Order: sequence, then structure tokens, then C-alpha cells
Amino acid sequence: MICKPLFKATVKQNFTVFFIILAVLMVYLPIIIIMYDPATQDSLKDVLALLPEGLIAAMGFNNLGTTLTDFIGSYFYGFLILLLPMIYTITVCNRCIASHVDKGSMAYLLSTPNKRTKIAATQALFIITSTTVMIAFIATAGILISNIAFPGELDISAFLLLNLGTLLLYYAVTGIGFFASCFFNDTKNSLVVGAGLPIAFLVIQMISDVGEKVRFLKYFTLFTLFDPEKIIGGESFIPQFITLLIITAIMYGLGIYVFDKRDLPL
Repeated sequence: MICKPLFKATVKQNFTVFFIILAVLMVYLPIIIIMYDPATQDSLKDVLALLPEGLIAAMGFNNLGTTLTDFIGSYFYGFLILLLPMIYTITVCNRCIASHVDKGSMAYLLSTPNKRTKIAATQALFIITSTTVMIAFIATAGILISNIAFPGELDISAFLLLNLGTLLLYYAVTGIGFFASCFFNDTKNSLVVGAGLPIAFLVIQMISDVGEKVRFLKYFTLFTLFDPEKIIGGESFIPQFITLLIITAIMYGLGIYVFDKRDLPL
């Protein structure tokens, strides 16, 4: 069971940032899809060749592929999808518990006939639901725009798997943020972990893509479990998906447990 009034209040609190991030994504996605043109791929590669090789690799643009699905996977899911929704998830995870404790509003929430576990579970459900809605909207828009601009060019099954992988990755990322929010009493420390770790993972992932000498760094980042190229190519990705689900379950479970058991400065 969840606390419906709290869920509705959280929706209202975070609607603006949700809409802004989704709007920015919906500006980039159509532009990237429309940029695809097999006839001009060589010209695009020539433009990219003017940029430093390390920068191209770090941004995930080193393999544009030959199909529309490859193109979207490289340009949109290689970097943008890893950065922009993270702004939303970091904000929401920090607000869900730590912000209420820091501002003192948690005392009001706990004065209602709702247990700590119910409050934490409600916030966890909102994070998971809103993240799912965002990725589902992107997936739907991507399919519609692709079919309008380039009918029959998009591999829909591979594209859906790509979005499923994105969703599972963000489940794990929000799990870290949720745990940090439940563990710390103030937003500052919550952000240090909840935002610091995902950002560090992304930076490490980008560095690991630069060259073979730093390739070993991929074992120190969560983002290595999401590889658009392998997903689109139909290579082994199920173990990575399962690992992300396990991380999600552990982090959300620990977050609810810690929040239920620890002392709060109320």
C-alpha cells in the first residue's frame, strides 16, 4: 500500500522538472532522427573527423553504424540519454526523503497514520513510475518520428530493447539516489552520494571509451552494463539487464530498511 496524498503531492512537486527534461529530450530526439541520411553519412563522418578522436569516443560517436537504429543508438543513447534524465532522477531522489528530513516536513508526514515504510515505499514508487513514464514516452516518440521520417527503417524490436536497457540502468541509478536520500539527514550529503556516484560513473565510462590504455576503467562504472551497440547487435545483454535489476532491488530495499530503522533529527 502507498500513501496516495503523498504520491499526488510528490507528482505536483516534481512535475515542472519532469516536463523540462522531457521537453529538452524531445527537442534533441527528432533532430537526431532527421539528421540520419545514408547518402550523407560520409560527409558527417568527415565532420566528426575534424574533432579530437578521444572526444568522439568519449561522446559515443565513434561508431555511427549503417542503419537508422545504429545512428540513434550512437547519437542519442550513446550520451544524451545518459546525461539529461540523470538531472531529473538526481533532483527527484534527493527530494523524496532527505529534503523532507532537512526541511522538517518529515515530522509532519510521520505524524500522520503512515508508517515510515509506507512513506518510503510511496516515494520509491513515484521515482520508478515517473522514470518509466519518461523513457516510455521517449521510446514511443522515437518510433513514431522514425516511421514518419524514414518508414520501415527502424528496427523496432532492437529499439525497444535499447529503451528497456536504458530504463533498467536508470532504475539502478535511482536506487543509489534513493538509498542516499534515505540514509542521510540533509540534502548536502544526500547529493554527494546520490549525485556524485552516478556522475562519477558517467565520467569514468567516458574516459574508458577514449582508448585501450584506460579501457580497464569500465569495470568501475555502472554504465558499462548498458552498451547500445551490443543491444542493437543482439549480443549478450541479458546478464547485464539482470545485474541492473538486482542492484535496483538491493538499493531500494536497503533504502526503505535504513529509513525505517534509523533515528531521525525531528
